[in-house]
Amino acid sequence: MDIVLWGVIPYVTLLLVIGGTIWRYRYDKFGWTTRSSELYESRLLRIASPLFHYGILVVIAGHAIGLVIPESWTEFFGISEDLYHWTAAISGLIAAAATVVGCALLIYRRRRTGPVFMATTRNDKLMYVVLVSALLAGTFITLVGAVDPHGEGVNYRETVAPWFRSIFYLHPDIDAMSEAPLRFHVHVLIGMALFCLVPFTRLIHIFTAPLHYLFRPYIVYRSRDRMPAPGARPARRGWAPVGVKDRDQ
Repeated sequence: MDIVLWGVIPYVTLLLVIGGTIWRYRYDKFGWTTRSSELYESRLLRIASPLFHYGILVVIAGHAIGLVIPESWTEFFGISEDLYHWTAAISGLIAAAATVVGCALLIYRRRRTGPVFMATTRNDKLMYVVLVSALLAGTFITLVGAVDPHGEGVNYRETVAPWFRSIFYLHPDIDAMSEAPLRFHVHVLIGMALFCLVPFTRLIHIFTAPLHYLFRPYIVYRSRDRMPAPGARPARRGWAPVGVKDRDQ
């Protein structure tokens, strides 16, 4: 079972993410969107969307740092385990709170706003269930680590992180992952399920970062000149002459 969970499913996940994204780009370019519902309701969205998106960005950054950077690197730069742990715990709890609250508001808005709820598909509902499950599982892990920082299995950089890096070496460290506590197993499995849904749901927009906004020229908005009434003489710019007969008359 460990071989299937930690040696086979990760590569199935990568295959679905890469292959599904290519398929979506080739055959569903017009569906590559979040299907924005701002037109139906914007007041609550202005609060919920920044909370969720900024929170999830910090969560993703924290996962990337914790899983990709080995423990020996932080020790080399003089960062103790306690300093690393408390920095990760405090920032993780703040990001988790913002993400969970933002997601809850988005779900509330989707359920209570008639047109938005009518536009919600079964695909969206499944995505929300898996997403919320991943958020709650990750928040639980962060809380456990904050309450008992020296508890058994808290240091995921000795178990989950080596397994994660070994996947890309094409030699998965199954034993390291199998030694991790159950809560990490649950969170990782839900996370892989969420990644499998990305190419086939509105989550596909995470691969469309608007980086071109940083390099495009400014958009200049100018007011439109008032159109003259039918048969009237168009307005002229500058000072109108005084006491001089208009040549057009």
